Formats: sequence, C-alpha cells, structure tokens
Amino acid sequence: MLKVEIWRGTEEGRYETYEVPSQPSQTVLDLVTFVQRKLDPSLAYRFACRVGVCGSCAMTVNDTPRWTCRTHVQKVVERGRVRIAPLRNLPIVKDLATDMVPFFDKGQEAKGRFIPSDAAATSVAEISPEDPKRKEADAAIECIGCAVCYAACDVVSWRPEYLGPAALNRAWTLVSDARDSDRIGHLQAVADDAGCHACHGHQNCVEHCPVGINPTRSISGLKRLVLMAAVRGRL
Repeated sequence: MLKVEIWRGTEEGRYETYEVPSQPSQTVLDLVTFVQRKLDPSLAYRFACRVGVCGSCAMTVNDTPRWTCRTHVQKVVERGRVRIAPLRNLPIVKDLATDMVPFFDKGQEAKGRFIPSDAAATSVAEISPEDPKRKEADAAIECIGCAVCYAACDVVSWRPEYLGPAALNRAWTLVSDARDSDRIGHLQAVADDAGCHACHGHQNCVEHCPVGINPTRSISGLKRLVLMAAVRGRL
C-alpha cells in the first residue's frame, strides 16, 4: 500500500492521507483517480486525455510541477509516500483543481495572438523550413498551455503581475513569424516592467517543461529585440 497525501480544500485547506494499492506501471494520475472513485468521490481534480497530450492533469507532486498522467509513481515515491497538491501560482478552485484564468489572461496581455499580414489573402504564405526565423518559431511553438512552467517560475511567485514564461514564449513565436504583421505591437506588449525584462533566467521553466521547450531562450530573444527596437526609437 502507498500513503498518498492529497491537498483538500482551497487556499486554507489541508493534506489528507489515503492508502492506495501499489500497482505496476502506476501513474500519479492513477493514484488520484483511485482515491476519487474508490475512497472519496468529493475529491476535485482535472484531467482529460490521460496520455500526455492535453496537459490538463498538471499538479504538484512532491513539490514539483508535473503532468501526473506521465509521472510514474516508482520515480517519485519516497519511503512509500507521495504528496500531491494543486499547481503553484494559481488560485485554488477546490482540492487539486486550479483556476487557469490568470494564466490565460497573461497570454492576452502579452498579445499572444497572430496578426495576419494580409487578411484578404486567399492562399497560405510559404515559409521555407530553412528560414532562420522559421527555425526560431519552430523551437518554441509546441507549448500546449499546461501551466507547468508558470507554476515552476519563482518570479511569478514573487511578482504575480509578471507575464510568465508561457505567455512570453508565445510572444517570441509571433515576432519570429514572418507572416505576422504586428511585430512592434507584440514587442510593446512584453516591454513593460512585468514583461520579458522581469525574467531572472533561473531556467526553472526549462527544467520542468514536459515537451522540452526552452522559454528562457525565447525570453532572452525578446529582450534583445525590445532593446534593439528601443534604441531605434520604435518603442
């Protein structure tokens, strides 16, 4: 049997301990699901695909943000115990479910939406795979918005207004996209005090990103472009 400590309640909650049978190839999401289905149906948590595609099952496991569907118990169990909590830096709705609105709002603040260069165009613009800017965008474009990097970011903990690694990474993909028509607009959105220059470069986002994106590199690229645009009087 495993001792599974799960956060219950909201910000003022507590950990409750459950005994769950240990199984081969068991994931942390399997533990949570067992508790909800067999021991306490009032437990609230979020999941969807269960195969590492949607990112909605992200939680804090032994103080580390992870996708619980891809985290095998045998890799994180400590002396027969596993502690599971909601993602850090987000309001708790109940138990393991967090309110993702602040995270998605940061994407809007960073102007993380594509602005087409020709709204009336009838054909898709062709960009060579060898184009340097295309390669920059490709390296950062696989983010699925799971908020693991946001939960891992110390700067977000210190400064809740900071846009965060995911929003800034998205902005980098847009300024690197030759088809986007508002490069300066994207840079303006990330140039203020809570934008790219607030990043301390700790690389917690890099260490914990489940799909191997390097937001710190993207943010560094934004810092360079913002500086160049400011020197040229465009910001």
